[in-house]
Amino acid sequence: MQVCLNGSRTASDGTAVPLTPQEVAEAAAAAVAAGATEVHVHPRTPCGQESLSPQVVAATVEAVRARVKVPVGVTTAEWAEPDPALRTARVREWTALPDFASVNWHEPGAEDLAAALLDLGVGVEAGLWSGTDGPARFAASPLGPRVLRVLAEVTDPDADTAEASAHALLTALGGAHGRPVLLHGTDGSTWPVLRLAGRLGLATRVGLEDTLTLPNGERAASNAQLIGEGLRGHGHGQGQERGPAE
Repeated sequence: MQVCLNGSRTASDGTAVPLTPQEVAEAAAAAVAAGATEVHVHPRTPCGQESLSPQVVAATVEAVRARVKVPVGVTTAEWAEPDPALRTARVREWTALPDFASVNWHEPGAEDLAAALLDLGVGVEAGLWSGTDGPARFAASPLGPRVLRVLAEVTDPDADTAEASAHALLTALGGAHGRPVLLHGTDGSTWPVLRLAGRLGLATRVGLEDTLTLPNGERAASNAQLIGEGLRGHGHGQGQERGPAE
């Protein structure tokens, strides 16, 4: 199970959200001790802004690697660097390479960005969001068979409709170029989709990027606590059903 440590959360979301390299590394270590097998993080500048600059990415990746021995991935989201050409240029300047990076396929420049990462030897998580043309664009992409995995994100925040949205997204993925699928939700859909991923035998993730609350609605104290709850809800991947993305 992957832990998504911070995402676009800010200090206003509570002190549990790790922002500095040191905080991120400590949170990663605790989450791995709780059972996380991968780390996904959004590196921040000293003032708390998301950034893809080589210095910022290196500081975070190196700090996490000093504490854990599991794969470490970072974001390449459009909001961290809105200009597509500059975003790809930033990535090509990275000095401390993460094990993988997520690329949102519906964002401008996704193909060039993914190609740059692959050239560097960095694994690509193809971020395919519900409600976007990402799945259709990915289905037509020649890079599809080369990605590390598909990161299927249910953006529907409604817990009552989350499973239906997840099934629709998995159907839209089709064969997903034969790549493994990690299925997860956000906010209200986090826990229903996580449980569905367990039933379907799919990998998943959880962390403060996706939700600030536990399944019972209480505020989560840490990423580690969310991982513990996630492992229980997911059933350690012992699914009985198989989805169309398998």
